[in-house]
Amino acid sequence: MADINPTSMATQLATAYTQNTQALLTTQTKAAQTASTALGKLQSALRSFDTALAAMSGKGSVQQLAASFNTSGFATATASSTAQAGSYQLFVEQLATTHQIAYQDLPAVPVSTGGPISINLADGSSFNVNLSAADTDGDGTLSQAEIARSINQASGNGGKVTAMIVTVSGSTQLVLTSGQSGATGAITLDASGLPAGALQTALSTPKVLTAAQDAIAWLGSQGTGIKLQQASNTLTAIPGVSVTLTQAMAPGAAPLSLSVARDDSATAANVKGFIDAYNALEKTLDELTLAGGSDAGSPAGAFASDSSVRALRNHLHSLLRQDFGGLSLMNFGISADRYGQLSVNNTKLNAALAAHPTGLDQVFGKTGITTGSGLLGGMDQYLDVWLNSATGQIKHRQDGVQKVQKSLADRQTKLDSQYSAYYERYLTQFTRLQTLQSQMSQTTGLLNNAFSA
Repeated sequence: MADINPTSMATQLATAYTQNTQALLTTQTKAAQTASTALGKLQSALRSFDTALAAMSGKGSVQQLAASFNTSGFATATASSTAQAGSYQLFVEQLATTHQIAYQDLPAVPVSTGGPISINLADGSSFNVNLSAADTDGDGTLSQAEIARSINQASGNGGKVTAMIVTVSGSTQLVLTSGQSGATGAITLDASGLPAGALQTALSTPKVLTAAQDAIAWLGSQGTGIKLQQASNTLTAIPGVSVTLTQAMAPGAAPLSLSVARDDSATAANVKGFIDAYNALEKTLDELTLAGGSDAGSPAGAFASDSSVRALRNHLHSLLRQDFGGLSLMNFGISADRYGQLSVNNTKLNAALAAHPTGLDQVFGKTGITTGSGLLGGMDQYLDVWLNSATGQIKHRQDGVQKVQKSLADRQTKLDSQYSAYYERYLTQFTRLQTLQSQMSQTTGLLNNAFSA
């Protein structure tokens, strides 16, 4: 008679009683995990596409304009979607500068000399600095560093003026820099609140490092055009065009010529951005809805038989074929191949842009729930049906899968308990049987010895 192994036999019998249920649970758990992973992949793909739509809409227009000067070095310009194509003349008379003054080799004075000083700006704002509390190291004297720190930390400063210490060739200077450019940022320091003495005198005679002045430019020729004067070097007088002045021109020089015109390469880049984003989504949908099977040579996608995901894909295809005010993507050289991948013919695109200057924006429109229009708006609103964090189909499906996974986990825990109970019962029984077998073997041995004797 073969020896009994209680552990092995208990394992075999406990497994036999639970293996059918375990196989079913394993299959269902794997299916639930596959569905969860596929939903996550679908959600990520849809969000990436939705983000690309928002970025495209954020530019204000799919069709881009470019602004450029005929001569470089004096100004740069950019054009937004609200700009109008055209030509402008601009003369740069002077740049806006930020006021900066310095006080050289301020004397170290006793703290008792400290008192309030007033710092005023030409725009009418001001703040007070209390030097009586500026002695942070407690040595009884006020250093330039302590005065600078006191100015920077003064209540009411809030970035109006920045103080710093600069040392060059052994000479130390307290430098004050205005927080705003232009004439209204000019700094005036009033030291009349200090006792008469060396510090009051030194603070009353600043050295101007950079004067406070406004930018002055002319739309047209200098002196005869429209004068533009402001504190900033960025001009926005021309609607939709931002001009940054970089260098003043010589008096009497011919004005710059600013041209605002179509930028077909930038427009094509915007179109390509949409196409790339859509093709990435289409590729993911292809993988998730793949029919699979032995003929296809690959396993079926997680949503191969899911009618809702197929409806999502079909609806996006339908939006691509829509007509917007008599124009569609095909009019601008954008088409889909047999696999649903988009491409653009730039020659046809440029020809259509020339024939329909505002047509591309008419087709693409904008995104957003309240302002949605055109292709971008239609897609954005439809994607919300899937991506809405409260009512979207992705959220609804994820909640359903999580409930199934929790139920499966509970069933697995219960089955594990049943397995353990079966195992312990059979282990006890076969351990007793093993003991009985051992006793019988010993008795048989004793009898054989007795008969042999």
